Amino acid sequence: MSDESLILVVDDDQRLRSLLQRFLADNGFRVTTAENAAEARDRLRFLQPELIVLDVMMPGESGLSLTQSLKSEQPQIPIILLTAAGDPEDRIAGFEAGADDYLPKPFDPRELVLRIRAMLRRAAAIAPPVEVHTGPVQLGRLIFDPARGELRGASGPVRLTGGEAALLTAMAARAHEVLSREDIAAALGTDESSERAIDVQMTRLRRKIETDPRDPRYLHTVRGRGYVLKPSPL
Repeated sequence: MSDESLILVVDDDQRLRSLLQRFLADNGFRVTTAENAAEARDRLRFLQPELIVLDVMMPGESGLSLTQSLKSEQPQIPIILLTAAGDPEDRIAGFEAGADDYLPKPFDPRELVLRIRAMLRRAAAIAPPVEVHTGPVQLGRLIFDPARGELRGASGPVRLTGGEAALLTAMAARAHEVLSREDIAAALGTDESSERAIDVQMTRLRRKIETDPRDPRYLHTVRGRGYVLKPSPL
């Protein structure tokens, strides 16, 4: 768990949204916001937050309804409900809807930060271990051997630069998993200033691997999230 985790804040109160966005960002989190359930669903089409802070009482679809829906689709994402209603029955309704925690309004933003961090630690503790692949991967007519940093086809080796080989090795180690540019930079041991270089290397790799680099079959871009390598079955 890292304080760079992405938090989605959903609340129809613009002033509270702005306050929480600034406060959470000041505490090291990445933050995106939505003013209602419909906008939250739009955000979730392209983003994968580590945690959602969600108001219960909103115009249109309520926070309870949205919680039930999200938990049926993505149960691994923790949800903290916010509400001005603090009765025990309201809290019970929230937990029955699938919420992981409940914070009555008004609240101290510092308490929310502590609850978020505790929730993320708990989620990380029960998350399944990341499967790391170390063997060769098939990319259509090509085979990449991470141990050698070698890409080969029927006619022999395909030349890779050191950066391209390192990038493909990092992607192959976590094949089928979406990796952000930050994840890839960390795997390569580089800093965030190298993220643009990752995009350039990815473009060059596609030219060497893909039949049509504009319509890739193996090195995919996941909008708003990063990249994923999807090898052929061996």
